[in-house]
Amino acid sequence: MQTTITYKEAVEILKKGNVNDKKRYKNLNSSFSIELKNTISLDNNIHPTFSKVADGSIITLFDKTPFPEKDRDVVCPHFIELKWANGCNFDCAWCYLNGTLRFRPMKKRPYLKDKETIINHIKNYLVQNESPSILNSGELSDSLLFEGTDNAISKFIIDLFKGQNRHKLLILTKSDNVEGILESNSQDILITSFSINSFKVSKQWEKGAPSPKDRILAAKKLHDEGYKVRLRIDPLIPINNWQKEYKELIDFCFDKFTPEIITLGSLRGLQSTINNSEDKSWVEYLDDKSNWGKKVSFKKRMNMYKSIIKYLDTQYKFNNVGLCKETIKMWNALNMDYKSIKCNCV
Repeated sequence: MQTTITYKEAVEILKKGNVNDKKRYKNLNSSFSIELKNTISLDNNIHPTFSKVADGSIITLFDKTPFPEKDRDVVCPHFIELKWANGCNFDCAWCYLNGTLRFRPMKKRPYLKDKETIINHIKNYLVQNESPSILNSGELSDSLLFEGTDNAISKFIIDLFKGQNRHKLLILTKSDNVEGILESNSQDILITSFSINSFKVSKQWEKGAPSPKDRILAAKKLHDEGYKVRLRIDPLIPINNWQKEYKELIDFCFDKFTPEIITLGSLRGLQSTINNSEDKSWVEYLDDKSNWGKKVSFKKRMNMYKSIIKYLDTQYKFNNVGLCKETIKMWNALNMDYKSIKCNCV
């Protein structure tokens, strides 16, 4: 039974060494045993959390964001990454992969990791991790970047999740190629999430990606077949007439289907991303600094969030909304409880 304590009390407990007490489970190949470690949740509870499979090259906990304490700290619940591939075929101007993958010779051009290793790590994870979880397959790549080939996630990864009911696979994409998913009949183990933006923003800065309308129509196909569908409207950009632009996007979507969750995020850019972006025209909207890179100013972000959240509520009675990588101050300003966070990756 978990007991709620303060963050300071939790830190003191972890300082005694519990945070490094890792447990190994060797149900399958001992080379691929999983590791757990004690962590502090957003509600200050200490509990054993999955850390990684083997060396963490394929499946690992995303815990780069520190525990939020101060108003300026970013809230991001830690989630599990399935790092089966790197890169993306689309050319979004602000793509953080431009910075994250800048040291690779091929930069952000897609590549698949070793298939045998991927399969072994996933099989061991599904058996050994007894806590229900969601594995995000689209953090370092577009989940559907290889669809139509033998390397497609729908060809060799989705089937690994079938036959168990503890863990789900999260597909995060800007693609509209969902035929492989439809053919997989994996409604019980799959969550699909589409990253979309206003029609004007997408046309200017999301080069090579299908239009938001095509993505929404692809999402509708999945929704109509019983798949859970989430949406990320991210990054919000305060372009001229942004209220009208984002309302048009929302109207187009809700005319087709109602998503499970909508996560909102605003334009942000780490310096490494900005330095390695060919088109830097979007940087003019970044007029605030944070511990998560440069951002749109607090007031502008708050106005965008308030406007969109209110429109979703008044027009469609929809309030299953979360924020992506926003500060405690912003959650509080919007009267939202970050400790009961609803967002895309969890």
